[in-house]
Amino acid sequence: MRKFIYKAHDKTGKEVRGEVEANDDAKAAKLVRGRGLFVVSITPVRVGILNSILKFRQRVTLSDVSALTRQLATMINAGLPITESLSILRLQSNPSLQPILTQILADVEGGESLSKALSAHPRIFNRTYVSLIRAGETGGVLDKVLSRLADNLEKQREFNAKVRAAMVYPAIIVIGMIVVTFIMMIFVIPQLTTLYTQFNADLPIFTKILTWVSGFFVHFWYLILGAIAIAYTVIKNYIKTTTGRRKFDEMIFKVPLIGDLQKQIILADLTRTLSLMVGAGVPILEGLNVTADAISNLVISEALKDISVKIEKGFPVAFSFAKHPDAFPYLVVQMIAVGEETGRMEEVLEKVSRVFEIESDQKVKALTSAVEPIVMIILGLGVAFLVVAIILPIYNLTQSI
Repeated sequence: MRKFIYKAHDKTGKEVRGEVEANDDAKAAKLVRGRGLFVVSITPVRVGILNSILKFRQRVTLSDVSALTRQLATMINAGLPITESLSILRLQSNPSLQPILTQILADVEGGESLSKALSAHPRIFNRTYVSLIRAGETGGVLDKVLSRLADNLEKQREFNAKVRAAMVYPAIIVIGMIVVTFIMMIFVIPQLTTLYTQFNADLPIFTKILTWVSGFFVHFWYLILGAIAIAYTVIKNYIKTTTGRRKFDEMIFKVPLIGDLQKQIILADLTRTLSLMVGAGVPILEGLNVTADAISNLVISEALKDISVKIEKGFPVAFSFAKHPDAFPYLVVQMIAVGEETGRMEEVLEKVSRVFEIESDQKVKALTSAVEPIVMIILGLGVAFLVVAIILPIYNLTQSI
């Protein structure tokens, strides 16, 4: 599939610009005409380094979608028609969103529902988002659904920001250690090795190890880079397979500290999304299937799909969740059982989500507190090894003179 930029006119003669994906320009023009537009020009998008950089800078972020949803909810709640709201948002939104909103507005003015217009942009609006909008349209509560959806996106954005901020310091330290190690091995250690050779010094075992490693880096750096590239390619391709991805996701859950945190983050998002969908009137089966497709971890995604199959056969929801203890802890099963008995599934799922959010926040802080001293200890041991390996031969030389 290739991307094409089109320029067209709508039924009123207004110029419309946008982007479509198709195999060739003829099919791209057909897609544009299918939106009720009169094609003026179709231009293929050239993919290059500069275009890739610009595309990265102009990407639509979670913050953009969250702000768009909140503004749309406010306007519809105030009584503005959807078309007028989209027109206002198109003018005041970020440049990255303007062509998308232009297409959505054209589709809605052409008679399509908002949910169907949004579904044409799955990279921006996922299945969960579209299903919630469709439920709001069906139930006549689109403004309420948009408001709750905006709340959900803002919570998700806030939590993601906390996780990223907590991992910035350890990431900087680790990257700094790697860079310093390469500089020492390639530039500093060979110079010292030459000095030791000139004096015919008897090198300690630590210095010999350091010298050998440094020599390997200097003479076979291309092998190291090649091995890293090959390993990365092999692992990446293996993870793309179903078996490889399942193994990788299972392994992530078993990593100390990180595994529990990853699972709780996923479960917090999952229960929050299910609560939102149940509250919007989406059937539980559709909610589970949509959420399963949105979950990145294959272990939990496959568990959700199996749960939906069991529920479709007539098994209770809590019983179906209990059949997957590796994916869902006992708390989730118990709370879902309470929700089934009391008929307050939405409220129960929201409370479970809040519990996982609090626990995840605590684990992020604990992980940050644990990573910092571990990194400092490793850094200290590395520095101590270098000091012993470098200073000890110099000390022996001074003693022999």
